[in-house]
Formats: sequence, structure tokens, C-alpha cells
Amino acid sequence: MRRGRRWRMGARLMVDKSWGLAPTPPIERRARGEPLADRLESRAAARAASAASRETARQSARAADAALRESDPHTAAAQRRRGSGRKDIVREDRDTSGYRMVTDPARIRALAARGASAQSLSDVLGLPVETIRQALADAG
Repeated sequence: MRRGRRWRMGARLMVDKSWGLAPTPPIERRARGEPLADRLESRAAARAASAASRETARQSARAADAALRESDPHTAAAQRRRGSGRKDIVREDRDTSGYRMVTDPARIRALAARGASAQSLSDVLGLPVETIRQALADAG
């Protein structure tokens, strides 16, 4: 019996190629004589083998990436998958050890107004606590 573009043929529903759908693969039928336990064991063994092969492939890819990173970090950075940003440069951390911190009294007062204590400002700025307290007292 035919209705529109679909028709039943046995237990399968046939699909017309003009619909743009990929045909579904046929369902694999199990052998009647094969016991259920044997099928379950074979499927579990196939899953374990597949997982083991994926893990070895993942480890070899990591080893290749590590070797490339050590040999040429710029090429490795260019090949790394990123969502956005430049792919041809390696970002390097800036050496800020020689930078001087601004320690004028106005900045000390501004940080204290935000809630920083005299002890914490002393630790961060590397100044004695008395100098910090003197800068805060001069403002008031």
C-alpha cells in the first residue's frame, strides 16, 4: 500500500532519496544459536579493545606534541588549537622584577580608602608600617 512518498516494505520504512536523508544502515541481526552471554562478552571485549587503541593513539599524540614543544615552541604555539587570537606568536611572561612600584602618598591613601590595612600596604609596598601611617595621617 502506497501513501505519498513513503511506503512500507516488510518491517522497514523505505525513504525516498529525493528527501535528502541518508539511508539508514541495515540492522545487524543476531544469530539465533549464539547465546546472550557470549554476545555480551564479545561486545565487552570489542569495547575494551577500542578504548585501548584510542588511549594509545592519545598518548602518542601527546608525546608528539611534547616533542614539538621542546624542539620548536613557536611552531608548536602556531599549531595549537585556540578559539581566537594570534597563532604565530608565543606568549611570554614579562620580567617585572626590575619594575618600580609607585609608592606616593596619594596612592597609599587611595588604596587605604578601598579597604587596605596599613599592615597589608606595608607588606606589599615594602615600606615600614610607620611610613604608611604617616602618609595616611598627612591626608587628614
